[in-house]
Order: sequence, then C-alpha cells, then structure tokens
Amino acid sequence: MSNTTNNGYTRRQFIQLASTGIAALSFPGIASASMLINTPASSPKIVWIVLRGALDSLHTVIPSFDKHYPTLRPSLSQSFTSPVLPLDRGFSLHPAMSNMHGLFKTKQLIPVVAVSSGYQRRSHFDGQDFLESGKGIIDHDSGWLARAIDVKHKKALSISRAVPISLRSSSKVNTWFPSRLNDADNDIYLALEKLYQDDELLSMHLNKGLALKGIVNSKGNKKGRLGKFEDLAKDCAKLLTSSDNVDCAMLELGGWDTHNQQASRLNQKLAELDTGIDVLRKGLGEQWSNTVVIVATEFGRTARENGTKGTDHGTGNAMFLAGGSLKGGMVKGQWPGLADEQLYENRDLMPTTNTFGWIGSILQQHWGFTDEELAIVFPQVDSYKESLLI
Repeated sequence: MSNTTNNGYTRRQFIQLASTGIAALSFPGIASASMLINTPASSPKIVWIVLRGALDSLHTVIPSFDKHYPTLRPSLSQSFTSPVLPLDRGFSLHPAMSNMHGLFKTKQLIPVVAVSSGYQRRSHFDGQDFLESGKGIIDHDSGWLARAIDVKHKKALSISRAVPISLRSSSKVNTWFPSRLNDADNDIYLALEKLYQDDELLSMHLNKGLALKGIVNSKGNKKGRLGKFEDLAKDCAKLLTSSDNVDCAMLELGGWDTHNQQASRLNQKLAELDTGIDVLRKGLGEQWSNTVVIVATEFGRTARENGTKGTDHGTGNAMFLAGGSLKGGMVKGQWPGLADEQLYENRDLMPTTNTFGWIGSILQQHWGFTDEELAIVFPQVDSYKESLLI
C-alpha cells in the first residue's frame, strides 16, 4: 500500500488533519477506544481552573464588615446592581455568582481569602507561570499537577490547544479542544478505516478519535461559541465521566485584568465562571460527589480603586474549592484587615496563607498523598492540616 495520498500528503500527515476535525485524543496505556465509552467513573477526580489576568478578590468575596472597604473603593463598593450574597464571618459573594452561592449554602463551596502563591512581583505571565509550576520558582518544564499525577500514576486532560505549564513534564497528559473544521461524512471515516487497516498506530488513533466524537461536540455548540467556558466545562464533564482513565482535568478562563470599568466587566466574567461551574457540576452527575474543583488566579489587585473605576495589579487574592464531598459552607483564611498599616506595601491585600498549602491539603485528603509525596509536588510549602473533606 502506498504511503502517499492522491493529494500528496503522507498517510501520517493526513490522519493528523482528519483527527483535528474529530478532536482526536489518546492516552498512553489505553488499549482501545472502547475504553473511553461507558466506563464507570468512580475514582476521585480533580478539576483545576486557572483564572488568567488576576481576579479582584475584594470585588468577588466582599469584606462587607471591614469599615475601610468603602473608603478604599468609593465607587466599586457602591457598584453592585443587586444585593450581595451573604457568606459567613461577615463576607459576601458577588451577586453574579448565584450558583456558587447555592453551593456554599449546601456546604459544597469553600472560598479562601487572603491567599498568595508566594509570587512577589506583578507580571501576569510570570505570575501565572509561578502558579502553574508550584515549585517556588518558575520552571516552564514542570507543573505541579503533572508531578502530582506522576506520583500517584494518574492521567490528566487539559482542555486547551496546547499543554499548559501545570501539566508539563508528565507523559500521562493529553489535550483536547473543539475544532472549527466541519465534521466528515461517515463514508470518509470508513475510507480512512480501510486506508489504515495495515497500520496499527494510525488505526488506533483514528478509532480513539471516533470514540471521542461520540462523547463531545468537536465543532462547538453554536457559531461564534468555540472555546466558550460554559461549553468547555460541559465537554470536560463528559470526558471525565466517560472514562475512568482520566483522573483530572484543567480548564482556563481569561479576561480578569480589570484596570478600568471593573464593575461591568466583572459582572460578566463572574457570571461566566459561575455558569461554567454549574454546568460542570450538572455534567458530572454522581461523580460530583467524588470531585474537587480548585479555582485560583495568579495574584490579586490593589485594595484601592484607581481613577478609571478599576484596580491595578496587586498581591493577596482569593481561591475557591468546590465539590460534593467538601466540608464547605464556610470562608477559610485569616483576614488581615484593610487599614493602611495592614496592607502589603500600603497598597495590596496582605496574604496570610499560601495557595499551594490549600492545594496540598486537597491532594492529601482527596488523593491520599503522604507528606513525603507532597514534597515532590510542592517542595517549598507544607499543607494545612485542617479537614476540608467529609
């Protein structure tokens, strides 16, 4: 059989093009495509969500009790178009986050205030790389989640066009993202099947791609919606529940750099995050009770609003933990206060706990990490020993 098609492509080049249209995915060690379908999803899962651009935590988990808050933010503190949603300890949640507030009320959400990865500057790119590496230094070739899955011999999926730093250094990682290419007719797939019948590798990749085609909509849901967070969250849930070979997944949501007109922009972004989390929960079904969602951003924003009704790059921020088995319904983290002398460098929310310490607690309580194993993932911090899961 010739190794070249009539169009001049090699057989391997052609299968790569075809695979793009059906969002092909393969994992090392998966013997057949049938393993991707109708497999009971029972192992504990983690979904890691990075908010790129630096979420303003003070406009999200609102310190309504702190008397300095309206002074620092005379415009932003009065910008909420609906009543804020009460949490505990005097904090409130942004009104756009009604679904996450529902999770809080059912003890399935833990907001953590005044956290930091330990990154001490204010560069978005470096801050994100630092957060994803998890080493206390920037290592573009090794991510904390990649090290975690290698320690426990798990497999991960990134819902992205390329492998992000969080999942680099492990061979047990793959990526998936919807394609703009039109789906092929069944006759094309039958022809490809015949073409690759004598090539075990190409045949395997084609079969796995066809298996995924039945799980997710590889073209996106509607025109102009390719990559919409809500749709990606829905597909993420489908992939996690359709295969017990996927133990964790990573999602990304950008657009959090709110230097101006922050109130209206965060209304939209927080609603987008809130809807995505709700879609993920519904899509996971029974698996939600065995899944922990970790949401974090690279750093916070200034405590004071700026002259364009926005905020600038800061330090202390907030993170969220969500899942059906959490001991939720409470705000975690030590509140440092917003008086001038309590701010970091007289401008930012002072961090009081470390992002990786909280993630480490989840790894130990959800995936059974020992202290020694956790040191491989986060060599610079210890986990917090308070119980977070039921």
